[in-house]
Amino acid sequence: MAALGRTINFSNGKSVPVLGLGTWESKPGDMTAAVKNAVTAGYRHIDCAHLYGNEPEVGAAIAALIKDGTVTRDELFITSKLWNTFHAKSSVLPALKTTLADLGLDYIDLYLIHWPMGYKEGGDLLPADSTGKKLYSDVDYVETWEAMEECVKLGLTRSIGVSNFNKKQLERVLKVAKVPIANNQIEVHPYLPQNKLIEFCKSKGITITAYSPLGSPERPWAKPGDPVLTEDPKVKTLAQKYKKSPAQILIRFQIDRGLIVIPKSANKSRIEENFQIWDFQLSPEDIKLLESLECNGRICSSSEASDHPYFPFHDEY
Repeated sequence: MAALGRTINFSNGKSVPVLGLGTWESKPGDMTAAVKNAVTAGYRHIDCAHLYGNEPEVGAAIAALIKDGTVTRDELFITSKLWNTFHAKSSVLPALKTTLADLGLDYIDLYLIHWPMGYKEGGDLLPADSTGKKLYSDVDYVETWEAMEECVKLGLTRSIGVSNFNKKQLERVLKVAKVPIANNQIEVHPYLPQNKLIEFCKSKGITITAYSPLGSPERPWAKPGDPVLTEDPKVKTLAQKYKKSPAQILIRFQIDRGLIVIPKSANKSRIEENFQIWDFQLSPEDIKLLESLECNGRICSSSEASDHPYFPFHDEY
């Protein structure tokens, strides 16, 4: 199914721009300019998270853009995520209030549970013992979800969803959810096309946001010799065919599959290039060609938490 428009509707009727700016792994001080450049280029969707440590920078950009009349608050779609150390029911609302204060906003448009795994609360964002082993909490993400619903009732977020949840975890939340799961944000690219999880989510009215759509080439744990998605011969062949960059092909791949996509860049020219994807569509055959690159090539495996009871990637999908 091709997404011809520039927005997709959630099951609650709210709409979300299909192309957003990712803000993960940006250097300190880069994000205010990046958000300003993105909104000036046409982006209206900014994807944030408390863990990224740059929500105050995003907030500074939003404030400046609204003040100078570039956009109104209503024209922007802002996503943030609840970090693993705030899964207890009593921690969710204060965590969202911190994010709102950092962003300088009265509400956000979408709030996601960043991961199903809870970490030990009350200290570091990445709590670990003296050997470096992660310290966990035993909070069930179903309880976390119930507190997320309160945030909607208070008007502090318009929609709620999850990130990195597998099928069984989604089913557990769906059993208790009084507010619909609007979105599941997951890693998606041709080396990990996620067809089965996407089909399941669509069958439940849950939209998908694809993160790391370009294969996260700047990830800190990349090793020499790791495959580089934008250098893949099949991706480059399609780039030549459509007279587009490999990154533009990879972004359009998600949009033409009916997904939301959030490529990350702090580089002005790349931010602008990544938005120039509205004048072409991939053929169904070329979408299948990209899907055929599937090699279970997960980049964001969070393997350091693989012994957590709620680790999501032991299941097939």
